[in-house]
Amino acid sequence: MMRKAVIFVAVLGLSVGIALADGNEKSVMGKITEVSCGPSMQPDCGVHVKHQTGCQQPTEVTVQSPNGQLQVVGITKTTQFVKRGAAAPITDLKIGDEVVIHARLTDGGLEASEIRSPVPAVQAAH
Repeated sequence: MMRKAVIFVAVLGLSVGIALADGNEKSVMGKITEVSCGPSMQPDCGVHVKHQTGCQQPTEVTVQSPNGQLQVVGITKTTQFVKRGAAAPITDLKIGDEVVIHARLTDGGLEASEIRSPVPAVQAAH
């Protein structure tokens, strides 16, 4: 019963955040399927590569929503990353992380202003 209550509160909180986004912002939530580093961040690399090790500044993430849609969101030097309620280095982003991204619509697509990796519901109940 407590687990259901925690999940309900989490979903409600996410829904309110999505509803409050203005016309130039979008919330993206789901699981990270790829973290990419661009050529300017990876010397001697002419293409985007999946993040394994050595990526000092990711340039974009691909997020899969619960309904299976993929969304690519750009990362800039000003993108903030919050993991389990505390600021964390952007290099801590990992494939498989569940995230909520607050992004701005730009001419080039979506640009993340903040990426949050919430505490899993099971941990929150303890």
